[in-house]
Amino acid sequence: MSRRHIAVAVGLLVLLIATVAISLATGPSALSPAKAGRILVGAVPGLGSLAPPASATERAIVLDIRLPRLILALLVGASLAVAGTVMQSFFQNPMAAPSILGVSAGAMLGATAAIMLGFDIGFWGLSAVPAAAFVGALAVSAAVYLLSRRGGRTPVTLLLLTGIALGALASAISSFILIRGQQGDLDMVIIWMMGSVANRGWPEVQMILPYVLAGSAIVYLYSRDLNVLLMGDEQAYYLGVPVERVKLILLILASLLAAAAVAVTGAIGFIGLIVPHLMRLLIGPNHRILLPACFLAGGVVLGLSDIVANLAGEIPIGIVTSLLGAPFFLYLLHRTRDYEF
Repeated sequence: MSRRHIAVAVGLLVLLIATVAISLATGPSALSPAKAGRILVGAVPGLGSLAPPASATERAIVLDIRLPRLILALLVGASLAVAGTVMQSFFQNPMAAPSILGVSAGAMLGATAAIMLGFDIGFWGLSAVPAAAFVGALAVSAAVYLLSRRGGRTPVTLLLLTGIALGALASAISSFILIRGQQGDLDMVIIWMMGSVANRGWPEVQMILPYVLAGSAIVYLYSRDLNVLLMGDEQAYYLGVPVERVKLILLILASLLAAAAVAVTGAIGFIGLIVPHLMRLLIGPNHRILLPACFLAGGVVLGLSDIVANLAGEIPIGIVTSLLGAPFFLYLLHRTRDYEF
């Protein structure tokens, strides 16, 4: 690791600590970051003596409301950032995002159907909406892959175009279901589409945690293959990479990561697009370093965005990421000369 890599890592860790402190203290009930932090430390077995005098209400606010919301934001941000890194390397294009294979459109279709048609059967301790969104996201992604196969290969261009087509189809079906529904249900769908980590708890954290940790860890094992794939499929084949098998595995992992994130929070834009782009500019394209950096940076960015959303009156976090992300991404595009589109 170079000095720049170390500086970026230290900066991200400092931002993470600041995000945790501010997030646990932010909300309608005033708590100082120090007191919230000591309540958190006091919840660790054997460290209860370090906790300050606090009421049961204050402990519940920190441990049962703000902490799961914070952890969920960190996990969703990390998941989207890692998925975006894989997609941008896979398509060799910094404009690629986790939604490129129809993940977001499939999740929207599943969630819309669950809300408007009155599904009431959930999984993993969750309601029907995130469960249906997860199934919808994976179903559309699988259909994109299967329809893109040609002679045992998966051409990247065909995969991209199929993803656009099926994503548009899923969105059209969602719109059709919407216009047949009731106003109250329509409001619920619109709120879900904007994305939010508010009013989420430990069930959502438990649902997404294994996907984020296991999925990110397995993606990291393919760091070398991702580096080689940047040279092109033919060059990667001659360097000993089983291109089609690696592509399939990476697509499955990226789809799982994105689907799990979208299922529990709704559609959140720009994290999977901007974070890998920015980290690549700061530390380079080596995925052995890039993937951990994106994992950490994605969580920090979404955690900070949730703080802004909270302070702004609990607006959906997807609005914050778009308002902040779009101008910043335009700035990066105009400052960068290294990428060809």
